[in-house]
Amino acid sequence: MTVRSVAAVDLGATSGRVMIGRIGDGRLDLELVSRFPNGPVEREDGLHWDFGALYEHVVAGLAEAVQREPAIESVGIDSWAVDYGLLRDGELLAEPFHYRDARTARGVDEVHTVAPFAELYGRNGLQFLPFNTLYQYRVDARLADADTALLIPDLIAFLLTGTAVAERTNASTTGLLGVESGEWDAELAERIGIPTRILPTLVDPGETIGTLRADLVERIGKKLPVIAVGSHDTASAVVAAPLATPHSAYISCGTWGLVGVELIEPVLTDAAREANFTHELGVDRRYRFLHNVTGLWLLSETVRAWETEDGSRIDLPELLAAASAVTDDVPLFDANDASLSAPGDMPARITTLLGAEAPTTRPAFARSIVESIATAFADAVQTAADLSGRELDSIHLVGGGSLNRLLCQATADRTGRPVLAGPVEATALGNVLVQARALGAAPASLEELRALVAATHEPERFDPR
Repeated sequence: MTVRSVAAVDLGATSGRVMIGRIGDGRLDLELVSRFPNGPVEREDGLHWDFGALYEHVVAGLAEAVQREPAIESVGIDSWAVDYGLLRDGELLAEPFHYRDARTARGVDEVHTVAPFAELYGRNGLQFLPFNTLYQYRVDARLADADTALLIPDLIAFLLTGTAVAERTNASTTGLLGVESGEWDAELAERIGIPTRILPTLVDPGETIGTLRADLVERIGKKLPVIAVGSHDTASAVVAAPLATPHSAYISCGTWGLVGVELIEPVLTDAAREANFTHELGVDRRYRFLHNVTGLWLLSETVRAWETEDGSRIDLPELLAAASAVTDDVPLFDANDASLSAPGDMPARITTLLGAEAPTTRPAFARSIVESIATAFADAVQTAADLSGRELDSIHLVGGGSLNRLLCQATADRTGRPVLAGPVEATALGNVLVQARALGAAPASLEELRALVAATHEPERFDPR
């Protein structure tokens, strides 16, 4: 088999990457082309993304990728969920809002007055998160001027190709997609005041969105198709989570920890709703039955606050090594407490939750954070098992969190199940695999794709102690 190459654009809430993926002859690997910062920016009207800079980084990264690997055959884009840009006549009306902007609280109250959460859950199967897109739409005054709304990866694809679509895995996070039909719920949208004209045509992972615009072909260096992948980054990550059996849970861990199991049918029970478990669509119409747990955001925000206090950079591996050496029991806090959701002085807010028990040294404080995240993971894993009726015998922890050995071991200890850590770049690998499959360069089934991941990226095992 000839080795084939594609470009993967992987955009996270704190950074983005453009990578070259190569597949063939028993090979599946990635080459990092460019990495660039991403994060919230404060504007007069609230918290936004610096979308113009993000888009320029993407285009520059693709140009560099083609220069390095002229054989690249396609481009795929994934990103975080729920956030969007509004277009009128093909022009972006304003910078996309950031999901942590405070305006969403008003949207929750207004939506639930019209459609109570119990009804919403029965229609869209989504856990309650105050930043889900339908709450954002409800309070966005610019909606009246827009003719199209595109989630972030779809917006990037539109700017690259001129074609406006909504990739289905990410569309499922808006709250406006029927959980069983997989189609837009027009009646719900109209009832809560969202004009259906803004909802684009839905496409599935593997479909070609379009080809690069002529001006970008000149800049990037090659005429390439943009292929829809699991454009919600977790959907791509779960493609590359090497789940060996239906008895495996997964944790896609970065800023957030997405903890759950893969299902064929939804579990729309009162118990699932009360546990706040979601049904986001995955590749091949699987359900990602999961719970959002606050992940490494707690640690990164704490480190950022300490660096600001010190005026110098903290060596994270050194901090985690010191945290691993803490022998005393550390106090735990609720990693999902609402007070921890916004940026700014995370150590002070965690200290408030811990009270007099708050550790006084930084290693112990970091250990408390990691153990609290692991405890939240363990609770979510057990709930996933109970709600789905599955006996879970292992946990695949993928993404950046798989590099945090302290977190992996703590998760194994607190779940009582082995943790198989890696691949680190599961999201980009899942992006590459869906593109490659669309090009006829990868196996057809998810199970075969995962077997390829397992054969080329051996995980590290952490047994409970």
